[in-house]
Amino acid sequence: MSDSIQSREQQGRVADAPSGHWVYRVLPRRQWPYAQLARWDRPIGWQLLMWPCWWSAAMAGVAGAENPLVAFAPFPDPWHLVLFLIGAVAMRGAGCTYNDLVDQKIDDQVARTRSRPLPSGQVTRRQAWMFLALQALVGLLVLVQFNLFAVAFGVLSLAVVAIYPFMKRITDWPQLTLGLAFSWGAWMGWAAIYAEIALAPALLYAGSILWTIGYDTIYAHQDKEDDALVGVRSTARLFGDRTKPWLVALYSGTLILFAGAFTAAGVPPLAYAGLIAAGVHMLWQIRILDIDDADQCLKLFKSNTIVGWLVFGGLVVSGLTA
Repeated sequence: MSDSIQSREQQGRVADAPSGHWVYRVLPRRQWPYAQLARWDRPIGWQLLMWPCWWSAAMAGVAGAENPLVAFAPFPDPWHLVLFLIGAVAMRGAGCTYNDLVDQKIDDQVARTRSRPLPSGQVTRRQAWMFLALQALVGLLVLVQFNLFAVAFGVLSLAVVAIYPFMKRITDWPQLTLGLAFSWGAWMGWAAIYAEIALAPALLYAGSILWTIGYDTIYAHQDKEDDALVGVRSTARLFGDRTKPWLVALYSGTLILFAGAFTAAGVPPLAYAGLIAAGVHMLWQIRILDIDDADQCLKLFKSNTIVGWLVFGGLVVSGLTA
C-alpha cells in the first residue's frame, strides 16, 4: 500500500481497525464510517453470532436423520446456513450501531474507541439511526423466511439486545447479557426445522452463553484500565487475576452442556470428537493468556471462531455416520 493511500486510510478509520481490509480498498471513502459502525472490517463479531445458529442447524439435521420431513437430514439445510450468515452480518452490524449510539459519551473517553464514527463526528446520530433501521430491515427480511414459530421466537431476542448496552453501567456481568443475545441462534436453527423448542437446543443455548462470557472476558481485558476510569464494569475487571480459573470453569461448563445437547439430540459419537478438539483449543487459550497483553487478548478472542468450526465440523462429519 502506498504512503498516500495508507495515510488516507489512517485518517478515515478507527484506531484499532485492521489495515488493508477490503472496506478501505473497495468502498468509497464516504461509506467508511458506516462500514465501521457495522464493524464490517472486523468479521469476528458476526462469526461468533453465527456459530450458535449453525451449530443448532447442524444438530437439528443430524437429529432428524430418520425423519423424512427433515429435507436435508442428516446435514444442515444449506439455505438455512446462508440465511443465518446474512442475518448474523446484518444483526451484528445493527447491534454494534445501536451500541455506539448508546455509548457515544463513553466511547469519547476511551482511547481505543474515541475515533469511532459517532464520537469523532464522522456521522450524525440521525444518520446512525437510519443506518441501524436499514440493517434491522435486512435482518427482518431474513427472519421471515423461516416458519412462524421461528419468526416469533427470533423477535423475542430483541428485548435482550435492547438492554445489553446498559448492563455495563449497572452490573459486573454485562458479558452474561451479551451471552443471552449472542447465543440466541442456538434456539433458531432447531426452531427453523422443527417449529418447537426442546432440551437439546436449550442445553446448546446455555453452553453458548458460558462460551460467550469466556471469550468476551478475554476481549474486555483490552480495556480494563480505561473502563475503570470511566466506570464501565465487566467480568474482566471482576475476575482480575482470577481470570484463568474462571475461564476453566466457563469453558468446562460449555463443553459439558454441549455434550448434553448432543446426547439429548441423539447425534452420532463422531460429533463428540469436535467437542474434544474444541476443548483442546480452549485449553490452549487459557494456558497462554496474558491478561495484561492487549494485543494477545484480541488475538485469542478472535481465535474462538476456530471453536466454531471444530464444533460445527464435528456435527457435519457425524452426519456421515447417522
